[in-house]
Amino acid sequence: MTKNKIKFSSQNNPDFIIDLKERVKDYFEENNISKYGNVSIVMKSIFMISLYFIPYVLMLSGVIYSIPGILICWIIMGFGMAGVGMVLMHDANHRTFSKKPGINTLLSKSLFLLGGFPPTWQYQHNTLHHGFTNIDGHDEDIDPMILLRFSPHKPLRKIHKFQHWYAWFLYGLLTLNWITVKEFKQLIIYKKRNVSLSNTKKYNQLFVDLILSKILYYMIFLVIPLVVLPIAWYWIVLFFLAMHFISGLIFSTIFQTAHVMPTSAYPLPDENGNIETDWAVHQLSTTTDYSPKSKIFSWLIGGLNYQVEHHLFPNISHVHYKNISCLVQTTAQKHNLPYNVQPNFFLAVRNHIKMLKILGR
Repeated sequence: MTKNKIKFSSQNNPDFIIDLKERVKDYFEENNISKYGNVSIVMKSIFMISLYFIPYVLMLSGVIYSIPGILICWIIMGFGMAGVGMVLMHDANHRTFSKKPGINTLLSKSLFLLGGFPPTWQYQHNTLHHGFTNIDGHDEDIDPMILLRFSPHKPLRKIHKFQHWYAWFLYGLLTLNWITVKEFKQLIIYKKRNVSLSNTKKYNQLFVDLILSKILYYMIFLVIPLVVLPIAWYWIVLFFLAMHFISGLIFSTIFQTAHVMPTSAYPLPDENGNIETDWAVHQLSTTTDYSPKSKIFSWLIGGLNYQVEHHLFPNISHVHYKNISCLVQTTAQKHNLPYNVQPNFFLAVRNHIKMLKILGR
């Protein structure tokens, strides 16, 4: 990764974000509402937590004991796991779930329940991905592994020609990567870069926390089922992997269809680390919305179909993105700037596949 500090231009369309922030500010003031989460996010969180843990309890209590029934429970848990991540964990780690910092801090630890580690996730997602979206060498989301090419600035290998076929299997490994090696590697890398991940803990303490969190996660979601469930151990391991594959596939697909698209820009800084555009304009050119009219779909994925709004206003809860999306779109049009949006999720996936083909050839 380059060590140059990225600097966005203050000359190229800075009026856009000034104008937009004023409009969004007026929206919240005129409607007398908070930018943080509301009853809606609480109800969604309860639903997703239930989806994740009720099947777990039903299995362990013996209410469901057949192999097909237990498999269905693990599958439902996969969807619940993804839901907890998108609806609750994501907002909490952006400090937008509640206006009370303590609640956000507490709920951000829900990432432990998904097998993740908040300190590394927050730095990768909040700092690197949001700060340097689609910038090669800075945004780790477009640098997943050697088998996937998400940026035109990455080396092209023969196998990439087929990535639009095999990418979906690798997407399913996302959360499995969390619970095994990824965060250990990240801690080592971030320590070498002297990145500050915590105001109160040193890296040795973070390593201890990481190890303990993994032990606790495996105890709850693998060891206890292995001990309690009345079926062969290999079924439980297989079902555990299936849960993670489902959640990983959902996570990856939802996020990658927002940034690896034919409309996505991949700007490079000059030798001094300068990017030609303003930061807000950069977010418009690297991000895509989809399914703006699908209320149910948006509800289920925590408003992450409004990725443009999320990237421009990561300090606002996702429950407000639909209402401010019209403000973003009209303001972008006023300043002759792009506003990328796909009418539905299936078309977004189709165009994501098209982009994988382009990047592979």
